[in-house]
Amino acid sequence: MDDLKVITAANIINLRTHKGLTQAELGEMLSYSDKSVSKWERAEAVPDAYVLKHMSEIFGVSVDYLLSSHDEWKQPESFKKEERNFHSKILTALTLFGIWTAAFLFYIIGWIFGMNWWLVFIYALPVSLITFLVLNSVWEQGKNNRHIIYSLVASIFLTIYLTFISYNPWQIFLLLLPAELLVFLSFRIKKPHK
Repeated sequence: MDDLKVITAANIINLRTHKGLTQAELGEMLSYSDKSVSKWERAEAVPDAYVLKHMSEIFGVSVDYLLSSHDEWKQPESFKKEERNFHSKILTALTLFGIWTAAFLFYIIGWIFGMNWWLVFIYALPVSLITFLVLNSVWEQGKNNRHIIYSLVASIFLTIYLTFISYNPWQIFLLLLPAELLVFLSFRIKKPHK
């Protein structure tokens, strides 16, 4: 029984710390005090079946995982996915911020030399959307790519229009609806089930 207490204590400590929870936060989620969590983590007691079940749901592991010895403790898949999602969102935000910072830098350089390069912000929009599309495809397996592509197509038309605004090429927007419809229909194509 002592081995079970020690094994369970080690698993609770590892899972709780990797989830970034304090003993008080875990206790609150379980409707127990932090003293109870501390007691479990010191291997003075083993939580009852109801608490183990609730704990397994919080950590995304099985009850058996909580009660089993792990010679080489490995981070559960649920944590790896959460970390990957967090890091991918941060990297995506930093990349997009870098694109807009570069656009602002080019604008400032043009301003210093007496040129109005406001179009650099317009060009940054499709570049940002293409970058976002690629990163979303890699890290999120293409989830919500449809919306990014809709925005990308519209931004390309806007970029073309504003680049040639002196010619007033409003007719370019007549192609926007068929282009968006083409994107919509391409996402409706499904692989037949066997």
